[in-house]
Amino acid sequence: MPMTIVVTRNSPERFRGFLTSCMCEVAPGVYTAPRMTQGVRERVWSVLADWFQPSADHAVLMTWPEPALPGGQAFQFLGTPRQDLCDYDGLFLARREIDDAAIEEIRRACEPSLGTPPDAS
Repeated sequence: MPMTIVVTRNSPERFRGFLTSCMCEVAPGVYTAPRMTQGVRERVWSVLADWFQPSADHAVLMTWPEPALPGGQAFQFLGTPRQDLCDYDGLFLARREIDDAAIEEIRRACEPSLGTPPDAS
């Protein structure tokens, strides 16, 4: 019986109530169950899928160990995840688009700190 994790984003309180009845909420919107069977996991997912109403910023992710898959992990989604998960040499990596402002922020964070500029006089 593998560890199952569910992560919700902007979900109705109904989801929280249901998930806390069968899993432990370890952080806001993050639920874990260390010994959830496949049958229970499928029933939990069925309830979430039945209740799910697509909206722009509402999403649910479920993940659990699955040795036969790349990275040894399976994923199910309701809604659109903020990152794309891609298989890279047998590992899942999260990939997302970044805009020019994010690139500039990364560039500033990576520049060496030179202190105050020398006086030009």
